[in-house]
Amino acid sequence: MWSQIAPISSLLSGVALLLLGNGLLNTLLTLRGVAEGYSSSMLGLIMSGYFVGFLLGTWLAIPLVRRVGHIRAFAFCAALAAIAALLHVLLVDPWVWLALRVLYGLALVSLYMVIESWLNAQVPNDKRGQVFALYMAVNLGALAAAQQLLGLAEPGDFILFVLAAMLISAALMPITLTRQAQPSVPEALHSNLRQLLGIAPLAIVAAGLSGLALGAFWGMAPVYASLSGFDAGGVGLLMSSAILGGALLQWPIGRYSDRHDRRLVMLWVVILAVLVALGMSLLPAGRALLGLIFLFGGLAFAIYPIAVAQLIDQLHGDEILAGSGSLLMVNGIGSVCGPLLAGVLMQQFGARALPLYFATVLALLATYTWYRLRHVSDLVSGEQAHFMPMLRTSHTVLELMPDAPPAETGSVDEPLAPESR
Repeated sequence: MWSQIAPISSLLSGVALLLLGNGLLNTLLTLRGVAEGYSSSMLGLIMSGYFVGFLLGTWLAIPLVRRVGHIRAFAFCAALAAIAALLHVLLVDPWVWLALRVLYGLALVSLYMVIESWLNAQVPNDKRGQVFALYMAVNLGALAAAQQLLGLAEPGDFILFVLAAMLISAALMPITLTRQAQPSVPEALHSNLRQLLGIAPLAIVAAGLSGLALGAFWGMAPVYASLSGFDAGGVGLLMSSAILGGALLQWPIGRYSDRHDRRLVMLWVVILAVLVALGMSLLPAGRALLGLIFLFGGLAFAIYPIAVAQLIDQLHGDEILAGSGSLLMVNGIGSVCGPLLAGVLMQQFGARALPLYFATVLALLATYTWYRLRHVSDLVSGEQAHFMPMLRTSHTVLELMPDAPPAETGSVDEPLAPESR
C-alpha cells in the first residue's frame, strides 16, 4: 500500500491542509456571525451561499483548468479562497459575507477538482477502492481536527481567520512542488435526470433529502451549539463528535448494507437518525448531547453513500459515472436549500428547531423508503455495488469509486440507456 501512497502523498498533504483551513473557517464564520448579532435566518442564507458557489464551480472549474492547467488553477483558486477568508474579518457585513461565501464555494470545488483529477490519473484501477477510502479518511480526519483549532482564540479576534487563510495557502506548497505529471482535464458529466428518476427514484430522493439535512448541519450546527450554551471549544467538540461518528460508523453500516436489502438498511438507518434527532431536541448542552451528536453523525453521514450504492446497484457499468454525477447535483441542490430553511425555522422557534428539522426531513425519507419497500421491487443490474464511505466533494472523485468503470473504457458523456428496468 505504501508504494501506492508515496506518489500521491503530496496530493493528500495538500487536501489535508486545505480541509483544515476550510473546516476551521466554516465553523468560525457561524460563531462570529452569532457574536455580531446576525439572525439565524441571515446566517442560514450566508451558509447557503457557500453551496451555491459549490454548484456553480462544478461547471466553471473545468474551463479554468483547460485554460491555465492544474497547478496554476490550484494556485489561483487557493489564493482566491485565502483572500475571501481574510475579507470576512475585514468587511463584517452579512451581505458582503454572502457574496464571499459564493466566491469561496466556487474556489473550493475547483481545488477539490484539481486534486481529485490528479488522484484519478495516478492511481491504478485495481487500487482505486483503497485510495478512495484513504482520501475520504483524510477528508474526515482533517475536518474533525480543524474543529479543535477553535479553542486557540476567540471568534471575535482576527487570529483564527488568519490561521484559516494560512492553512489554505499552505496547501499550495505540496501541490506546486509535486513532480507528478499534470493529468488530462476531466470531462463534464451528463445524464438524463428524469430518466434516472424512473430507474432509481429512491437513490435520487435520498440524495436530495440527505442534502437538505446535512447542508443544514454543516451550515447551522455551530449556531445551534452556540445558542444551546456551548462555548467556542464546546462548539468545536460538538462538530468533531458528529464528524468522528460519521467516520467510524459508516463502515459497519455500509458493510451490513452490502449483505442485505439496501432499502431496508436505509430505512432503519433513517428511522434511528430520526429518533436520535428527536432526542437531541430534548437535551441541554452536555455530554449526553455530544453522545447523541456522535450517533447522529454516524447515521446521517451514511445516507448519501448508501444512496450512491443503491444507484450503482441499478445501473450498468457505463452509466455509473453519469448517474453518480446527477446524484451529486441533486445532493448539492438540497444542500443549498438546507441552511436557509433551517435558519428560518431557528429564527422563529429557537435552537431546538434544528434537530426537529433534521427529524422532519429524515422522517419524509423514511416514509418514502417504507413505501418503496412495501409496493415496489427494485431491480439490480449485474453484481451488487460495494458501499464506500464518502463525503460530497467534486464530480471528479466519482472516477475513484471501485465500482466505476476505468476512465479510458467508459465515457462520462453517454446518456443513460433507455431500456426498461
